[in-house]
Amino acid sequence: MSSLHDATEGLTASADPEGALGRLARVLTGDARVSVTFGAGEPRVEGERFVLPARLASDGANEAALLGALDLLAARRRYSETPRLDTPQAGVTGRIAQAIEDRRVLAQLARTFPGARRYAQSLRAQRSEDIARRWPKLAWRERLAWAIERTLWDEAPGVLERDAAALAAALRAIDVPLGAARASLSTRASLRAATEIVAAVRSLASRGANNMMQTAGPVEGLDDEATRLAQALDEFGAQDEVEPPGGTAQSEDARERDGGASARTSTQSDSAAGTALSEADAPHAAADNRSPAQMRPRLSIPLTTAFDVVTDLTGRGDATAWRKLRALARAETGALKAHLERVLKADELTHWKREQERGEIDRAALARLAASRGYRTPFRVARHASGRDTVVTLLLDLSGSMAGRKIDLARLCAAALADALTQLAFDSEVLGYSSIEAPEMRTLYERKRAASADLRAYNRFVERLDLRVFKRFDSRDLSGLAAIECGNENPDGEALAWAAGRLAQRKARRRLLFVLSDGYPSTSDGDPAVLRTDLRARVQAVAEQGIELVGIGILDDAVEAFYPNAVVVRKLYELPATAFATLSRLLAARPH
Repeated sequence: MSSLHDATEGLTASADPEGALGRLARVLTGDARVSVTFGAGEPRVEGERFVLPARLASDGANEAALLGALDLLAARRRYSETPRLDTPQAGVTGRIAQAIEDRRVLAQLARTFPGARRYAQSLRAQRSEDIARRWPKLAWRERLAWAIERTLWDEAPGVLERDAAALAAALRAIDVPLGAARASLSTRASLRAATEIVAAVRSLASRGANNMMQTAGPVEGLDDEATRLAQALDEFGAQDEVEPPGGTAQSEDARERDGGASARTSTQSDSAAGTALSEADAPHAAADNRSPAQMRPRLSIPLTTAFDVVTDLTGRGDATAWRKLRALARAETGALKAHLERVLKADELTHWKREQERGEIDRAALARLAASRGYRTPFRVARHASGRDTVVTLLLDLSGSMAGRKIDLARLCAAALADALTQLAFDSEVLGYSSIEAPEMRTLYERKRAASADLRAYNRFVERLDLRVFKRFDSRDLSGLAAIECGNENPDGEALAWAAGRLAQRKARRRLLFVLSDGYPSTSDGDPAVLRTDLRARVQAVAEQGIELVGIGILDDAVEAFYPNAVVVRKLYELPATAFATLSRLLAARPH
């Protein structure tokens, strides 16, 4: 058995790589029920099926990393007590617990199959390269979680990480719980160690990190590493919910499920973001302490829109990357698309205008034609099916928190929906949004502050909108969807108004707008309470325009607080199918 892995070279080049990998998986796990398939995102277990990243299978150079991913799933199934560590509810605690577990169970697997050690190293190297490539776009919470994971595996920091002195300081402060994590001998111990690590990280905020936030105005604090670390520490693990083996999950985010949370700044992350306002703006921010019933919804008004950018990427994506993405999307949702097509076709065939003097012969009228010499209307004309007179917009949250598996699945979801809509002759558009600090806008803001201008009416001071059009209504070229990538922050309300404005210009009986988001609206320079009341007001305004609006929450139920029609995806790999099923339900239904 020690040479088992040495005999697996060239598996991805075989005629049936999934079958070959499935046989190897059954040997590694000792379970005859296990099968292997390829899909988007990270390695995961779905029942008796191992899902391996398709991006690794498409490149022969990544075969060692692919085998490492297979070994990882086999080790989890063979030696882990529970598969509930890396779940949406578990959050960052579950992610760290999974990293501890992965290190432990792979070491156990390598004792039985020594070749697993080399493939695990290849998988880690591939993951490090991926993180290094996405590092500038990662949120601080994600950077800190990766630094902890990398330290657990005793890996040297990357080039970009070496310049992050605050990250290194945080890691030194939690050295003791990290040592306990390396000594884990069971799933329970891994979960306990992860909980201690997250608690230790969050305790750093109470040792003075928040004090930095209290004095940092927009000029001094937005680019300061310590300030951003303070906010990451404050949010780290705040909403995690982990169910231990045989235990019950302890939920800490119930207050976030309350629809009235938009007018409160009770969470530490909200207060941290809110302190980015200058002292001159404090009276304006304090007015939001009233309840929603006591004040009208306030809009988030930008200091200027002159620096906002709309980038049209329609037809400008990499053609090869798009073909791979389309093939994967069709494999994921092909059956759902076929079902929708049958439903729409059936609906179309039931809508006929009969008793016409011209058109196509109505078979039901043939008997009357033969019996009545003067009968002149044996024809029928097909009516335009109501379901086809529909335009659809898909709006994607491209914030930094979407990095990793979320953006991969969102890209796949957009590809599946847009491809199916195009094939079914629906008019559709795919948009994305984020915001990022603009030096020119900061200069304008500083100039107005120096002139003692009254800035209390504004809630976006130094960030410009970064709006992207991946596929226009008037184009059938979908290659731009391959260019979907993460940005920085997410001012949802303004982006929603922009997308709805474009959609309202289309002439159609029905207009559908889908918003994919993974949390609450956020910017580095705005009051989160204002951003939330702004989003509520924009959602109401869009509905009043007759646009059917659907919010799809990705591992987060924040959409339920803003969108009357909301769907929450609890398991990331279910995102494409859930979004497609929601679209199918709306398209097949008759409009109100």
